[in-house]
Amino acid sequence: MSERIRVLVVDDSALMRKLIPAILSRDPSIEVVGTAMDGAFALKKIEELHPDVVTLDLEMPRMDGMQTLRLIMRTAPMPVILLSTPPKEGATFTLEALALGAVDFIAKPQHAAKGNLDAIADSLIEKIKVAKRAGGRKLPPANVVEEPPSTKKATRTPLPPKRIIAIGISTGGPNALQFVLSQIPSDFSSAIVIVQHMPEGFTEMFARRLDDCSPLFVQEAKSGDLLLAGRVLLSPGNRHIMVRRMPRGDMVVLSDAAPVNGHRPSADFLFHSVAQEFGPLAIGVLMTGMGEDGAEGLGAIKAAGGFTIAQSEETCVVSGMPRAAINKGYANKIIPLEGLASFLVAHCGTDRVPQEKSQKPDKNEKNDKNEKSDNTPVSSTRG
Repeated sequence: MSERIRVLVVDDSALMRKLIPAILSRDPSIEVVGTAMDGAFALKKIEELHPDVVTLDLEMPRMDGMQTLRLIMRTAPMPVILLSTPPKEGATFTLEALALGAVDFIAKPQHAAKGNLDAIADSLIEKIKVAKRAGGRKLPPANVVEEPPSTKKATRTPLPPKRIIAIGISTGGPNALQFVLSQIPSDFSSAIVIVQHMPEGFTEMFARRLDDCSPLFVQEAKSGDLLLAGRVLLSPGNRHIMVRRMPRGDMVVLSDAAPVNGHRPSADFLFHSVAQEFGPLAIGVLMTGMGEDGAEGLGAIKAAGGFTIAQSEETCVVSGMPRAAINKGYANKIIPLEGLASFLVAHCGTDRVPQEKSQKPDKNEKNDKNEKSDNTPVSSTRG
């Protein structure tokens, strides 16, 4: 039998310090080696007990979760799972903590103070196991936005996109998406639709953070939002997102259909619609995350003539999602995180006018069937 996962529970609530270990004791592979009532005690316990994973409450007296996390990452880096307050109060701090190095988070139920933690029990156990496996992975650099930028982005003429890029992502996603979107220029000529596994209430704030760090226009999607060049639409938590070609333009539509692969939103749900509606004009990208959501949908995009990408396993915080697609032969190309933005720009283009009309094509440019439609814009209306 493999060694048990040693967990330190850090929470200022005495009730939580009883309930969380009780929940974790349901799984024989997990052992709670200690508890701490605030960050100062937590740092001493880490030095003494050497846990594999820490669960960390963000709101604590004396030394709060943010300060504790900074010190953990500076002095004894290890996997940390955040226990966040409901999104209205906790979304900003949670996203900042993820940027500082936390592996993942789980939102406490509204009535957690009354002892109602059953709703998060299975998820917390699974996230701890994933955090242990991800312990050696280095998170990508992230743009930590302390204040919104004072300058507004230049207004851009709405144009139909050259390609539709669909991204599916989960654990490790906030930093990875900030890293990629910050490198794509404002004159990017394709539209991007993203499914990030994240609870309801957190995605609106996350979209704002992505918008702050990216030259592109990023927003939480609403039904009827048009697919436009340079626009990024993020699916809201607890709602599926799909694309549709409609008389007034190509757009996204939200759905309350049943979860797919245990998720709503689901990458598979998005990918299948992208394959059906846009075929060879689609690019599917499956990035860091646990589970297999998105693998079959990526296969559908490939079968429809679109181009498919999986993030390389060594650059994922958790490689389950892209690995599932790679193992099934659904990825046309495997690309490390640091190369994703440049690949998308090279294959989807920008609105810049070339300086020389007679510029010769690159000799090494690929000319396979999936790339033939690179210069064909997506029609904004049906013919």
